[in-house]
Amino acid sequence: MLPESGIALRSKSSTARSRASAGLPCKPWGEFYVAATRKGIMPSVDAAAQAADWLELFPTVAASAAAIRAALADSATGRVSYWDALLVATAAEAGCRIVLTEDMSDGSALGGLRIHNPFAASAG
Repeated sequence: MLPESGIALRSKSSTARSRASAGLPCKPWGEFYVAATRKGIMPSVDAAAQAADWLELFPTVAASAAAIRAALADSATGRVSYWDALLVATAAEAGCRIVLTEDMSDGSALGGLRIHNPFAASAG
């Protein structure tokens, strides 16, 4: 199971190990935990263990000052929320090319990254 929102994937490298070494933003793991427990998808203990496993599997990256500035600018346009813009800006700095999320419009682009909703009808 993947966090429901904001997983940044596919760095410019081609191997799984190289992709993981690019780093992923921290936000999705917390969002997964909150959504999984709030919606009753799994018990808190299991959701925490799953998020902890992902933290071991995928290196994480914190938002830089430049990513925060980019998120503020993108959010000020009204096109995207600050938190989604911060996720994208941080993922872009980490070398990712695609963000998987159900929170932004499938097929759109932001900050040079492609947005893909894996749950959209076109996701097949």
